[in-house]
Order: sequence, then C-alpha cells, then structure tokens
Amino acid sequence: MWNDRRQRSLPPTGLHDKEAEKDPPYIDVLIAGGMGGTIADFLMHSVDTVKTRLQGQPSANPPKYHNMFHAYGTILREEGVTRGLYSGVAPAMTGSLPGTTLYFGTYEYTKRTLTSAGVPDTLAHLAGGSLGDFVASFIYVPSEVLKTRMQLQGRYNNPSFISGYNYKNTWHALQMIVKYDGIGALYQGYRATLLRDVPFSALQFAFYEKFKLAAKKWEARPDGQMSLPVETACGAVAGGLAGFLTTPLDVMKTLLQTQVKKPSGAISTGSSTTTTTQKYYVGIWDGLKWNLKHHGVVSGLFRGVGPRVFWTSLQSALMFVMYEQALHLQENLRHFGQWPYSSGSYGSG
Repeated sequence: MWNDRRQRSLPPTGLHDKEAEKDPPYIDVLIAGGMGGTIADFLMHSVDTVKTRLQGQPSANPPKYHNMFHAYGTILREEGVTRGLYSGVAPAMTGSLPGTTLYFGTYEYTKRTLTSAGVPDTLAHLAGGSLGDFVASFIYVPSEVLKTRMQLQGRYNNPSFISGYNYKNTWHALQMIVKYDGIGALYQGYRATLLRDVPFSALQFAFYEKFKLAAKKWEARPDGQMSLPVETACGAVAGGLAGFLTTPLDVMKTLLQTQVKKPSGAISTGSSTTTTTQKYYVGIWDGLKWNLKHHGVVSGLFRGVGPRVFWTSLQSALMFVMYEQALHLQENLRHFGQWPYSSGSYGSG
C-alpha cells in the first residue's frame, strides 16, 4: 500500500534517465542544504560534545574519560543532557543554518560551473566541497569557537570538569571573549579549522558523489534514485572515511581553540591533586609534532577517532538523506503546482 501511494505521489518516471541528470533549482538546494545540515548537526550534537571532551581533556594520568562510551555515560550522569551533552548547542545551531545553506549553495554552483567547463567530475566535486567550506567558514568558525568552549566547559561552575572557562551562557561567553581576548579570538584556530574542514568537505562530497553514482547504477531503480538504505549507507561511508582521514587535524583544531593562555600545572579533583602536563601550542605543526612525540599516533594524533568517525558517519548520513529527500519533496510539490518559489522544472535552476 505504501509503495503504491508513494508511486502515485511521484512525477512521471518515463524519462527518468534524462531527467535525473538535470540539476535542481538553486532555491531548492539552499533550502534542502540548510535544513538537512542543521537537523543533522542538532541530532548529533551530543556525540560531538563527547569527542570534544576526549580531545580537550587535560593530559592527566589516569584521564577522566577513557573512551567514547565511558565519556558519554560520565557526562550524562554528572552533568545531564541540557547542560552536559548538549552544552554549546545554541551557538552550534546559530552557525549551522546559515553555514550549511551557504555551504551547499556554493558547492552546487562550483560543481555545475566546473563540470559545464569540461572539468572532470572528481576534481569538480573536490573543488566544490573545498570552496563551499571556505566560504561558509566565515560564518561557522566564530560559532565553532563558542560551541567548542561551551562543550568543553559544560554548565556554569561545573564541578565535574575543569576546562579553564566558566561562562554563564553563550552571550556571556561572547562578551568575555571579545572583552579579554579581542574579536579576533572568535577566529582562534581558524587555520586549523580550515585545514581540517576544507579537506574533510572535499573528501566527503567526492566520496559521496562517487558512491551515489555507483549505487544508482547498481540498483537501477525506475525512478533513477537510490533506495533509502543505500542512500544512508553512501552518506555514512563517505562521512566516516573523510572523518577518519582528517582526525589529526580535528585534534589540533580542538586543542588550539580551547587552550588557555596561562595553563595551570595541576588540577584539583576534590580529594586529590592530579599533576598534568599542559602544553601551549604555537601552531598546527607544533601541536602535531608534540602530540606525536609525547602521546604517539593513536593516543596523540588520533585521540577521539572513535566518536569522530561515529559522528561524521551518522551526521553525514543524516545530512545527505535529509538533503536528498528535501530535494525530492520540492520536486514533487513543484510538479503538482504546490511549490511557490518557482514554476520551472528541474534543470532550469
């Protein structure tokens, strides 16, 4: 029954091979991209918080958080959901909606422009992902700084985790950062963020476009689209691979954005004092070398790789599925004359 009802709701598919190659209008891309990216970021925020805590916790022995599941359970038990796992969600969403909207719009424009000029698809996808992230970075990096610090801090006067920060809320954090560190501090770790996100976005989109093309040929559905499970798998694997390959850069981004100017040499845990080695990083390369030398590949450069790959896989799957489904919905609404933004068909964008 569901399949019959779904088929009746879709536009005719007799010319699906030709129609499938047409590009959706840009307004559809902007709406679908902003909606898909923001919802995915919100749903996966707690995992991102766990990753940030694992990467940003002081170098104590033993560490407070041992792995992803231990960190998730500890934060949930000690700090709760709103002020613990979902700390920093306000600045995250503030940057996510405009950032992902601009991100998808720039990617799609760059990809279409390059492919129409005869540039190979893979290069067009890599360039589109890179440029899309670079353009969006002017919006999302300040929100990323606020989000990361709030995630690392947790709630105000948090007795469960010592981060070096103690902001009452997002607005208070913004005021204190600008007052004491200057407005430039909102772009702290900007180069590290770009060094992480530009290759991540390029790889993510290139992987996804390749998997998507192969999946459509493999399934050969009458409507020319992917089934939902295959669509989800393509997004997840693309995001997971890109996330794994860029984990060392993600570690340095977190450390650079959250380090304090004058780190203390010891942390009080209530019943005892734990000696820590707090390194102040002067740049990305300095941080990579120091962590490799003192902590090794796994514990240094790939710390938090579990939650990062888990997060990038699920976030990518959710984002691409919602993006594709939103495009299909807008196409159907336009076909039946129920979409107000354009009377043109796909391919006229």
